Formats: sequence, structure tokens, C-alpha cells
Amino acid sequence: MYSLRVSHRLLATMFVAQSLFSAAQISIITLHSIAAGILGGSDAAAGLPTTVVTFAHSIMAYFMGIIMGRYGRRMGLCTAYALGFAGAVLGLIAVLNGIFPLLLISSVGMGMARAGTQMSRFVVGEIFPIDKRAQMIGRIVFAGTIGAIFGPGLVEPSSQLAKSLSLDIVAGPPLIELPLAQILQPVASTAQELTTGPWVIACFLSGISFMITFFLLRPEPAVVARQYSEPLIEADKPKVGHRLGELLRLPNVQLAILSMVICQTVMSILMTITPWHMHLADHSNTMVSLVIAAHVLGMFGLSPLTGYLIDRYGRVTMMVIAALVLVASTIISPLSTQMPYLVAGLFLLGLGWNFGYVAGSSMLADALSGAERTRVAGFNDMLVAFCAGLGTLSSGALFGLGGFLFVSAGGGVMALALLALIRTLTLRQLAMKPA
Repeated sequence: MYSLRVSHRLLATMFVAQSLFSAAQISIITLHSIAAGILGGSDAAAGLPTTVVTFAHSIMAYFMGIIMGRYGRRMGLCTAYALGFAGAVLGLIAVLNGIFPLLLISSVGMGMARAGTQMSRFVVGEIFPIDKRAQMIGRIVFAGTIGAIFGPGLVEPSSQLAKSLSLDIVAGPPLIELPLAQILQPVASTAQELTTGPWVIACFLSGISFMITFFLLRPEPAVVARQYSEPLIEADKPKVGHRLGELLRLPNVQLAILSMVICQTVMSILMTITPWHMHLADHSNTMVSLVIAAHVLGMFGLSPLTGYLIDRYGRVTMMVIAALVLVASTIISPLSTQMPYLVAGLFLLGLGWNFGYVAGSSMLADALSGAERTRVAGFNDMLVAFCAGLGTLSSGALFGLGGFLFVSAGGGVMALALLALIRTLTLRQLAMKPA
């Protein structure tokens, strides 16, 4: 029997590792499109790494759930951080040699790593009793705030570090000659200056996250989780050995997944096109950064409070509030191109996502246990990432059809659909329970 002190220590370990890795990833994302545009030699190439990251995340998420269910949570997270390290190393080599295809391969590693690290919210949820579960999931989601704050700030210091180590591309031939460079033939000239700093610092932070997890995430979280399988919850859970399709037919599992999928898709559609919408309205890059900062604050900044509210008022209640907040965001955002409307709309967009994402994660953690939990969680994250990718790809097309108002209307319809689904699946769940 493990005490709550052990659970809190495991949470602290995962929080530190997740924060460092998040900062590493975001520092790369800050310059990812610039590097791709330079190495790929076109505007179209600039967006490819983000798309590759998203779909690699989607494909790998399900397999990460299987790995964690079969080999343990610690080994699953270690695998994710190792993939992140490998992706950072390949990205560094790609930038040094001017090899665009290798940059895309490094993006695959980043996406696969993200698939594993985002599973940490389910790992945290299962090592705490049900009345504290959402609060603790909220805390690990808050780790994303650390990365959002410090990740972009690492770009300049890491650039100076790269220069001191002579690891920056300047006019001239590649600094590292590899046989791979001859095979993949650089598709862009390296005559433009491009800092490698974010990839250098990502290698370091990913390695630190791996070591923290490998050496300090003990005892195995799955073993600690066994003592928090509440009898009342267990009575409603399927027995071990059910197929994925059977698990996905459970109304509470369906509602948890739909909450995360819809909230993620609505956010992706609106957030992706907002900078371009502001650019067309003659807003400066500083103003765009301010709006995105407000959005990130809504996404992560209030996560600990979100967890408390979910444990206090219930998962379904907060899902309803999430849908209403998203609807409010889609109404406010297109009202005007003035900053107060855009800041308020994008903050509410992030907050609605936060409510629905944490509530859905908590409900899914409640609904299942053991290997079935990680298997379904992996499928969920695969579906969420895939739908987010579709949302990102469709936002431009929707904007072209009817402008930002059309994009917002599409998001609002999806949020209203979530309200209808909550009602339908909640009634179905009540009907399944014995009198």
C-alpha cells in the first residue's frame, strides 16, 4: 500500500520532465516553419513540419498506449523522451547539412514523442483517488504553460550557445559532412543564416527528461494505480480482455473521447487561421503575439483551477460549460478585428478547450483501468491528433469560402453539437445503470 506522498512524488517527477520537454519542443516550433521555408525553398514547405508532427502524433498515439499497457508507464514515457531526443538530433543534422527531407524525418520523431508525453495525464490520473484525479490531471496539463513561457525564450540564448560551439549555418558548405547528405541531396542552399540553437537545446532537455524519468519515476505508476481502483467504479467497468470496439461502445468512454475530439478540433480550426486573419487586418506581429499569448494562457494557465472545479462539480457539468465557453468564443471572435474582441475570443477559445480536455481526460481515466485504460487512451489521443490535423488543414479552406465569420460559425456548430451529444450519452449511461 503506497501513501499519497508517493503519488505526489511521481507527479512532481513527471511534471519536471514534461515541463523541460515542452520547453524543448516549443523552442523548435518557434523556428520550425522558418527552417523549413529556407531548406525547402518555398512557402508551401514552411508548413510541412507542423503537419508531419501532427499526423505522426496521431499514428503513434495508439501504439504508445499499447507500450504503456504492456511494458509499464515508465518505459512508455522513456520511449517518448528517447524519440524526442532522436528527433532533435536528426533536426540538428538536417539544419547543419541543409537537408529538407531529414528535417521532415526529425518532425516524425517529434510527433511520436509528443504522442507519448501527452499520455502522462492518464498516468497521473490513475495514481490518485477519484476525488483528486481531475485536480492532478490539471496540474500535469499546466506543465504546458512552463513550455509556452520558457520555450520561445530559449531561442536567443540557445542561438548564442550554438554560435559559441560553431554550430550555426552561415554562408558556405555544410559544417558536418555525412554520407546521408549525399543520399538525400540537400534541396536548398545553406547560404542563408539559420540558427541551430533550438535543436541544440532540445537535445539537451530531451536527454534530461529521459534521465529524470528513467531514474526517478519509481515505483512503477501502474503498480501504484492498482490501489485506487474504487469498488463502485469497478462495478461499472468492463473486465480485462475486452476488445477495443467493446470498450468504445461504453457511453462514458464515448462522451470522454468526443469531448476531447470536438474541443481540440474547434480550437485548431480557429487558432490556426487567427494570425492570418489579423495580418489581413493590418495588425503587427506584436499584436498577433499578444493574442496568441492570451490564447495559451486560456489553454494552460488555469489548469489547476480547472481540475478543482471538475472534481467539485463533476465531469459532465464542466463539459457543458466547456461547450458554452467555446460557443461564446466563436461569437465574440468575429465581431470585430479590434484587439479587445480578438484577445477575449481567443482566451475563451483556450479556456473552453481546457475545460473540455481535462474533463474528458478525467472521465476516461474513471471509466477504465489497467491496460485497457492505456489502450483506449492511446486510441483517443490518436483520434484527437488526427482530427486536429484535419481542422488545421481545413481552416484555410473555410476562411477562403467565407472569411473568419465562416470559420467561427463552423466552430460554433461543432460546440453546439457537443452539447447535444452530452445530453444523449448521459441519458444512455443512466439507462445502462441498474435501479
